[in-house]
Amino acid sequence: MANPILALIISFFLPGIGTVYAGNIMKGIIIFIVAVILGALATIFLLGIIAYILYVIVWLYGMYDAYTTASAT
Repeated sequence: MANPILALIISFFLPGIGTVYAGNIMKGIIIFIVAVILGALATIFLLGIIAYILYVIVWLYGMYDAYTTASAT
């Protein structure tokens, strides 16, 4: 049984990895890969504001998903 608070903290630092910790491996890996791609796009391109906004959305969703997935188990 995963601790929801620990899953949330893990996802705060590494989006998606808290979801992996909570037991939903494939979804967590997808969140992590999307966050890495958006983070890279936000730092590389001049028009990175859109990628940055999308990164923040994915980051917040990753924390929410990690918490709710760990609470459900």
